[in-house]
Amino acid sequence: MSPATTGTFLLTAFLLSCADGINGTVNWKTRQANSFIISRKVAAGKKDVYTIFSKVHSDRNVYPSAGVLFVHVLEREYFKGEFPPYPKPGEISNDPITFNTNLMGYPDRPGWLRYIQRTPYSDGVLYGSPTAESVGKPTIIEITAYNRRTFETARHNLIINTMSAEDFPLPYQAEFFIKNMNVEEMLASEVLGDFLGAVKNVWQPERLNAINITSALDRGGRIPLPINDMKEGVYVMVGADVPFSSCLREVKNPQNQLRCSQEMEPVITCDKKFRTQFYIDWCKISLVDKTKQVSTYQEVIRGEGILPDGGEYKPPSDSLKSRDYYTDFLITLAVPSAVALVLFLVLAYIMCCRREGVEKRNMQTPDIQLVHHSAIQKSTKELRDMSKNREIAWPLSTLPVFHPVTGEIIPPLHTDNYDSTHMPLMQTQQNLPHQTQIPQQQTAGEYSN
Repeated sequence: MSPATTGTFLLTAFLLSCADGINGTVNWKTRQANSFIISRKVAAGKKDVYTIFSKVHSDRNVYPSAGVLFVHVLEREYFKGEFPPYPKPGEISNDPITFNTNLMGYPDRPGWLRYIQRTPYSDGVLYGSPTAESVGKPTIIEITAYNRRTFETARHNLIINTMSAEDFPLPYQAEFFIKNMNVEEMLASEVLGDFLGAVKNVWQPERLNAINITSALDRGGRIPLPINDMKEGVYVMVGADVPFSSCLREVKNPQNQLRCSQEMEPVITCDKKFRTQFYIDWCKISLVDKTKQVSTYQEVIRGEGILPDGGEYKPPSDSLKSRDYYTDFLITLAVPSAVALVLFLVLAYIMCCRREGVEKRNMQTPDIQLVHHSAIQKSTKELRDMSKNREIAWPLSTLPVFHPVTGEIIPPLHTDNYDSTHMPLMQTQQNLPHQTQIPQQQTAGEYSN
C-alpha cells in the first residue's frame, strides 16, 4: 500500500478521535481492492475504542461432495494483506495470527466440520465430511483472523455448497489408525495422496475416496509426551466400491486376533507397502460392509410399560392464571406452628405449675419416716467425720526395722496422735531422718602416705 494510502487512513482515524459524541462506522476505500471498516465505540470510561475490520477478498465459494473428505486451509499469508500497512515500507512481518470460525448466526461450527491450528505461526485447517442433510443447503462459515501483535481483525465468509456424490455412501469402508502422524500433517494434500496411493495398491478398487479424518485425541486418546517427537495418531477412513482385499482381511484371522489380544503386532503381508512412510496399528483397523448391514428398525408393539400416544405436545400458554398461596401458607406454616405452641404450653404447665415443693412433701410424709431419714443422715455425717481422724498404720515395707550400723531398733517416725491421712504411701530417701549415709570407697592413692 502506498504512503498516500497510509496517510489517508491515519487522517481518518485522527478525525474520528477528535469527534465527540459520535458513534458509527466509517468506510474508507482506496484505489485498490481494499476496504477498511473502522468501528468507533465509547467505553464506560469515556475512552474511544476502535475495531478495525478489513475486507480484501469477497466471499469464497467451495463445492465439496457429501461423504467425501473436505479440507480448506486458512493461509496466514492470505490474510496478511488485509491488515493495515506497517510504518516501515517493505517490512516483512511474521505476526502471530489466529483464526475463529463459526457458522453464521451461531457461536460454533456445524457438527461435521472441525478446525485445528497448532500455533499462531501455522496455518489453520477446516476439515470434515459433509453429511447428506447439508446437500443443497449453503453453509456460511464466518472466518475471523486476529493479529495478536496489533490486535487487528480481518473477516470474510466461506460459503460451503455441498453437492450430492455418486454412489453415496461407498459400500465398503475401512478405517486405519496411523501412529506416526498428526491430523494437520495427514491433511496435507501430498501426504494424504501418498496414503491413498498405498491403499489403492493394496485394495485395487475402481473408486477410492477419503471419507473422514479424525485425531486420536477426539477418540479419547492421550496427549503424547514431548519425547522423540512422538505423534498423537490419526484415524483415516476410506471407502471403495469393491470388497476388501485378502490383505485387509488378514486382520480377522484367529492367529492375528490372538496376537492382538496379547498386545503383539499381527502378521500382515501388505504392511511393508505402508511401513516406509506410515506406521499402521493393524489391531485397530475397522472394516465395515454396508451391503451386509440389516436394518435394525423394529415395529413397536404396545404393551406393558409403553404409554399410549397422547398426540401432539401442547405447551402451556404464556398467560398463566394467578394462584392464591394463602391456603398453602396456613397448611404449611401456621398449622405446625400452632401445634408446637400447644405442646410447649402443656409441657411448661407440667414442669412449672405442677411442682409440689419440699414443704408439701414433708407435710404429706409420716413423722416416723422423717425421723428415720434424719437419723440415717446424721449417722452418715458422723461416719464421714470419723473417717477423717482415723489413724492408718505406716506400711512396714517402707520402714527400716534395725539401724544398719548399730543394729538398734528404730523408734516410729511419728507419734500416735499424728494425722497420717494426708501422708503419702511412699517417701523418698531425703525425707527419712534415720537414714545413715554409707561412706564411699576411697581410692588407694589417698592412703599411700
